[in-house]
Amino acid sequence: MAGDREFDMVIYGATGFTGRLVAEYMAQSHAARAGRWAMAGRSAEKLAAVRDMLDLPGDTPLIVADAADAASLKAMAERTKVVCTTVGPYTLYGEPLVAACVEAGTDYVDLSGEPLWMREMIETYGEAAKQSGARIVHSCGFDSIPFDLGVAFVQEEAKARHGAYAPRVRGRVRQMEGTFSGGTAASGRATMAKVQENPALLAPLTSPFGLTPGFTGADQPQMSKPVEDPNGQWAAPFFMAVINTKNVHRSNFLNGHPYGEGFQYDEMIATGPGDAGKAAAHAIAGQDPMANPDGPKPGEGPSKAEREAGHYDVMFIAEQADGRTVTAGVTGDKDPGYGSTSKMIAEAALFLADGQARVGGGVYTPAAAFGTALIPALADRAGLAFNVES
Repeated sequence: MAGDREFDMVIYGATGFTGRLVAEYMAQSHAARAGRWAMAGRSAEKLAAVRDMLDLPGDTPLIVADAADAASLKAMAERTKVVCTTVGPYTLYGEPLVAACVEAGTDYVDLSGEPLWMREMIETYGEAAKQSGARIVHSCGFDSIPFDLGVAFVQEEAKARHGAYAPRVRGRVRQMEGTFSGGTAASGRATMAKVQENPALLAPLTSPFGLTPGFTGADQPQMSKPVEDPNGQWAAPFFMAVINTKNVHRSNFLNGHPYGEGFQYDEMIATGPGDAGKAAAHAIAGQDPMANPDGPKPGEGPSKAEREAGHYDVMFIAEQADGRTVTAGVTGDKDPGYGSTSKMIAEAALFLADGQARVGGGVYTPAAAFGTALIPALADRAGLAFNVES
């Protein structure tokens, strides 16, 4: 892994909407690190404009690097402990940076929700990352930190209370106010374009074990249509489950299956009890959240007021084989796709930079790389809360 480097972190893609938010967060919440982090992108002029727009000091380090210029990525990676990249779709632009970080032994965090690309990175760079010491950590935003760490959090309580991890966890989104990012929509389109080019990729895309090469666990609960939970509450399909569930299963896989090889996890939207809950679940199931033509484009996003008004609340129910349960909640105080995501990825990067991750090189999920040890930083500075409810 990277030793003494010029920077703790480089924000690659700082001229994009989310990258600017990460830079703003660093300036406001980590002022003591001034000079220890840098902004990077393709255009020196645009980087300088972002620096001035955010009212950052004139000597804020700026680095010109381009996904199409391997030498520039290599030079950037060699200067920093961690690269924090918001440049997607990663399917189109991500691999050269992963390659550069692996070669340089530099840690890396991204916002990828692109499971086919992530599987390629695991297969192509997993062994090389182990050798160089680079920790490559995907999905460090709303997908999938609240979900992956939410499962780890409720499972720790289940183990403490009942003496064993639960073989079954239900994730239920109780509230979510805000928009997914324009990058999320673009990433979804890029992923589906790959499937159209090669239909054989549909199997790993749809499998809950698409990120655990060589391992397929137990059959999983269906999440494609409304269901009524044992507590009488109805639940609807959640469009981000396709990536979050894969990350949760990969975390279990990388950690040596502490939840068991037969572990089951599903993730849906809670809509309430009775006929009203059922009707709401069916209404949600009939919608395509990615189909809004007026949604944000890559590089665009909501206003500050809209980001501040956003929030989310996710419940996790860990159920033992004998029916005993533990319930925990994870909440975020900003809109998920931008305000909360920009804070989460920054804290994930700093966790690596400060040597707090107790893992060697490899390609990781958040819970496998950070465990619940990241939760205090998320709670103290990033506006998340993890609470045991019952």
